[in-house]
Amino acid sequence: MTRSYGGSEAEGGGERFRDSQFLVFMNRILALTVAGLCCVLFKQPRHAAPMYKYSFASLSNILSSWCQYEALKYISFPTQVLAKASKVIPVMLMGKLVSHKSYEYWEYFTAVLISVGVSMFLLSSHTNKHPSTVTTFSGVIILAGYIVFDSFTSNWQDNLFKYKMSSVQMMFGVNLFSCLFTVGSLLEQGAFFDSLAFMSRHSEFAFHAVLLSICSACGQLFIFYTIAQFGAAAFTIIMTLRQAIAILLSCFLYGHAVTFVGGLGVAVVFLALFLRVYARSRMKKSSKRAVQPPVQKV
Repeated sequence: MTRSYGGSEAEGGGERFRDSQFLVFMNRILALTVAGLCCVLFKQPRHAAPMYKYSFASLSNILSSWCQYEALKYISFPTQVLAKASKVIPVMLMGKLVSHKSYEYWEYFTAVLISVGVSMFLLSSHTNKHPSTVTTFSGVIILAGYIVFDSFTSNWQDNLFKYKMSSVQMMFGVNLFSCLFTVGSLLEQGAFFDSLAFMSRHSEFAFHAVLLSICSACGQLFIFYTIAQFGAAAFTIIMTLRQAIAILLSCFLYGHAVTFVGGLGVAVVFLALFLRVYARSRMKKSSKRAVQPPVQKV
């Protein structure tokens, strides 16, 4: 979305790909193919969920992906970091609305600590090699849409798993509607064939789009499994931490220095994770004691 194909941008040549929705379609069609093959090759449980229920997660997923790509044109790097690092809290709030889940006070507290720690680390690790986009009001609105739709998607999928389906079946159902929605919208706007023409003109773009789609499809296999096993909030914490872990790994591999603020941010994140594990283990022990019958003395 931010580079030119077919010529040097410095010389005024080349052209940029502008349609975020086509990238979403590429991601979803390949994910649908992967999920379909898995359903055919491996035995799946009996499907009981109404098909139309996948459409809600599918539509919100498309809108969140579109907002994520589109917002990159209008927001700065620090704004991106703060928004993505603080996603845990909106997901928990959306869980109360969609699934009527209740969270303990320590879960909110550790979610805030994780958001603060990741933000500190990512912001301190950013180098200004490229000019940062100025954040505009429209960019903030699009970013807010991304957070709302993304929070709804994972919680609705978490709610759908009550039908005892497999993660691959969930992946197939969501991506089936995603493909129908996106291709319908692209054809209505007349952008579908223009995007295919751009892809045929620039083989490098075609390679990049396919590579992006393969990574997205493989990532979805892990995403749906994680949501099915651990829930939407745990999945969002994992997705938030992966950004910090990726940069931390890069620092070790390539010898980049970690600033004092970045190190402090990492310490805050690990403190939050320790508190989360400790509080959860205490709750499990107390619940076990409550279930066990009292010992009668003879």
